[in-house]
Amino acid sequence: MAITGIDTSSYYSDYYKKASDASANALEKTLGKVDKDTTEEELMSACKEFEAYFIEQIYKGMEKTIMKADDDESGEASQYMDYFGDMQIEAYAKKATDQGDGIGLAKQLFEQMKRNYGL
Repeated sequence: MAITGIDTSSYYSDYYKKASDASANALEKTLGKVDKDTTEEELMSACKEFEAYFIEQIYKGMEKTIMKADDDESGEASQYMDYFGDMQIEAYAKKATDQGDGIGLAKQLFEQMKRNYGL
């Protein structure tokens, strides 16, 4: 469904790309601020954020291996599905990280950074 005068599919596509880039930049800034004054809670939060981003990238890579029918890739509806599919992948990645130890990457990263920064 197109709104007159506005290409909503490209709007959402651009918005999600900017949001994804902002997420990666925010993660980079968070990890870049780690120093000896960082609390263990802040460090673990940054490590979990990294693990969620890592899992999200794995899910997106796996999704690219799925064969799609040619008619599925045309039109505005497909772009909406891609946008909301990316949002769903992001939510799954955060949930996977928040449940228990996730895949264990955050814990390993936390322990390594704790040793390196003498926390």
